[in-house]
Amino acid sequence: MTTSRTNPKVDAFLSKAKAWREEFERLRAIVLDCELTEEFKWGHPCYTLQDANIVLIHGFKDYCALLFFKGALLKDDAGILIQQTENVQAGRQIRFTNLQDIVKQANALKAYIHEAIEVEKAGLKVDFKKTREFAMPEEFQTRLNEDPDLKTAFEALTPGRQRGYLLYFSSAKQAKTREARIEKYRQPIVDGKGLDD
Repeated sequence: MTTSRTNPKVDAFLSKAKAWREEFERLRAIVLDCELTEEFKWGHPCYTLQDANIVLIHGFKDYCALLFFKGALLKDDAGILIQQTENVQAGRQIRFTNLQDIVKQANALKAYIHEAIEVEKAGLKVDFKKTREFAMPEEFQTRLNEDPDLKTAFEALTPGRQRGYLLYFSSAKQAKTREARIEKYRQPIVDGKGLDD
């Protein structure tokens, strides 16, 4: 690993890591061996090719992972890519619970990274579901029909923000909860904001 290619922000992140530190360091070495640019985005080491995000290293309570931004386009010959949730359309993870797993799979990981680089170089795009393909909660549709300002504002949101709201509203099991969520986020929607803005 050439130290001139490392990012000081990632150095700082690793020095403070309480969990998965050795695993992160090994993953970093593997990714840097693949000639990507090391950056620090969303609080995690992120590796890019000409400003396009390729792979991110992140950790959770029970595992750490490599997240491939366009993982859905990879062949996954080894069958190790994981879709985090049913709503994640593009990204896929390879998860690890110990350093030995990473060491054993180093060559396979490099092959996946190189494939992800080729996907990016080829300009391939993930075919995302359209917003209209997401479930529209009945309570939200009723509210949009009754509140023209809300309807206009919702339609003006970016597709990603629209999907975020639809997924959040739909995830509530009870109608009462869906209605409360819709009421809570009426003003942010009217203000043109997304769920996390």
